[in-house]
Parts: sequence; C-alpha cells; structure tokens
Amino acid sequence: MPQLKIPSPWTTGYGLARTLLALGTLGTLAFSDSATLFREVATVGHYPLCKGVTGAGAWCLVPTQDYDTVRWLCCLVLLLVASGWRPALTAIPHAYIAFSVFTGIAIPDGGDQITWLLSLLIALVALGDTRRWHWQANTDRTAGDQTGTEPHRRYLALLGTSALVLARLQMSVLYFQACVAKLPHAEWADGTALYYWINNYAFGAADWLHPVLNAVVQNPLGVALMTWLPLVIELSLAAALLLPQKVRWILLPIGILFHLGIAIVMGLWSFALAMTAGLLLLLAPLGHDPDFTALLRSRKNDTTARAPARSMDLAPAGEDPEISSGSVTAA
Repeated sequence: MPQLKIPSPWTTGYGLARTLLALGTLGTLAFSDSATLFREVATVGHYPLCKGVTGAGAWCLVPTQDYDTVRWLCCLVLLLVASGWRPALTAIPHAYIAFSVFTGIAIPDGGDQITWLLSLLIALVALGDTRRWHWQANTDRTAGDQTGTEPHRRYLALLGTSALVLARLQMSVLYFQACVAKLPHAEWADGTALYYWINNYAFGAADWLHPVLNAVVQNPLGVALMTWLPLVIELSLAAALLLPQKVRWILLPIGILFHLGIAIVMGLWSFALAMTAGLLLLLAPLGHDPDFTALLRSRKNDTTARAPARSMDLAPAGEDPEISSGSVTAA
C-alpha cells in the first residue's frame, strides 16, 4: 500500500517560533501595568469587555483587584514557554494567555492577534511533542520505516504538520493583504506615505531618529524608496511558498530586518517578535531542525580538540527536508 512520508514537526525550528511568540506577549504584560492594559475606550467600554466568547479570558474570571496577580502569573507561564520546557504541557496555557491578552487588553495591535492565531496552531503541534525541551534535536527520525513509528505518533505528526501548513498559509495571506490594502491609498501609490508615518504623533519615529529619517523622507527619491520597498518585501513574502527554498532563505533575513526596522522606528517590539516567529514558520522547510544542542557541543569540543564538527543539522539547498531532518511515515 502506498505510504505518505510526513515531515516530523517536532523540531527546534518551531520551538524558536514558540519562544519568540511567548517573549512578545511577556514583554507586553511585564512592562505595562494593569491600569494601562485594562481601561476605558471611548464609545466601546471598559476593558476587558467580557462579552460572548471573550468572557472566557483570564481577566474576566477574576475581580479587578486581582488583575495584577493574574498578569504576573501569566508572565511566569510565558517564561516557561519561552524557556522551551515541556512543550506538550505548556502549549494550551500559552494559547489561552495569548487569547486572553488579545481579547482583554484595551488597545491590542496586530502582533497580539497574530500571536493568538499562531500560538493556537502551534499548540496542535506541541501536543504531540514528547521532548523535555523544545531545543532538543528531533528524535523521530524514522523516514521510510513504518514499523518504527507507532500509529498514534503518525496521526499526531499529521496533525502537527497540517497545523504548520495552515500557519504558513496564514502568514502568506497576511503579507498579501498587508500589501494590497495599501495600494488604493494615494500616499502609498505616489510614494509619500512614509513621510506622514515618520512624522505621525502617535506612531512616528522617536525623537533621536527624527533628524536622520527626516533627511531621507524630505528627499523625493528617499521617501519613494522607503515607501515602496516595504510593498516589494511584503509581496515577495506573500509569494514565498511559490519560490524555491534557496530564495526563501534569502527572504528570511530581509523579513527579519524589515520588522526590526519597524520596531526601532515605531516601537512595536511585540509585533516584531510575533512576525519574526511567523517568518520562521513561513520560510523554513517543513521538518527543518537546526540542532542547537549540537551547535553548543561542537563549539565546546572545538575549544578543546579543534576537531572539525558539523555545528547545525541543516538541509542543503534543494535537499528533501523530510529525509534530512527526519520524517514519520503514514500508510
């Protein structure tokens, strides 16, 4: 009977994405007090609203005086998630906290929304992850050997890989929408939009950046490049799944630097961490497993023996990641 090879989803690559998502939410909760996060919004009401499904959020289950206690408990859980300890145990709490933050705080941003969606999809992966730490190399290396994998592990691998595929599609659609939604606006079409964003009172550049950025955006060519380059990057990332893997590896640092630039200019650090996690899921091959523990061991050995060692378990460009990074087989 024909067999389908399923890339094993329990990798250190998806673990790094989990850590980045957790750190983004952790920063929001740790560096904002409850009076800032939960307050009145004009024409809407006092957050958390606790209406409908949002009433299941963590801050809707306790009285107002306990908001800070819940906030710090969530921070402790997010620290565990970010550390990589027991993914199967921390996956659902992580997704629940991300949901509670997105639905509960007064002014969530796009980073909170994508964190909630990705943490939910990643939870479907982590439920089958039996490792103690998500930094450990993947041990389900049974490519082509149906007898070497228990049936329930194959089903969990299929569930996890399907969730990662959905996450990739989500990121692709997100970047496509981010690009095309700008095009009908005259400022984006004529190349002047970044002038207004740089000088925006709420989201504009910090005072120390204004002299440098204003020198660029006050030049016609400079402002046009700063305005149109993000559109090119977003459209390229939207089409990434249609491009060869070697091109995706090139897009990965470009996308990370793009979001890092947004964070530096606009201060949207949790958004940058969420999008970087999404970029890892979008652009790395399914089953890609950079072995961070092997990297640390090789560096330690290199300082003592200077023997040549492979520092990371990476698939060469064009190589099937199912074979190079481990896969499970389903009938």
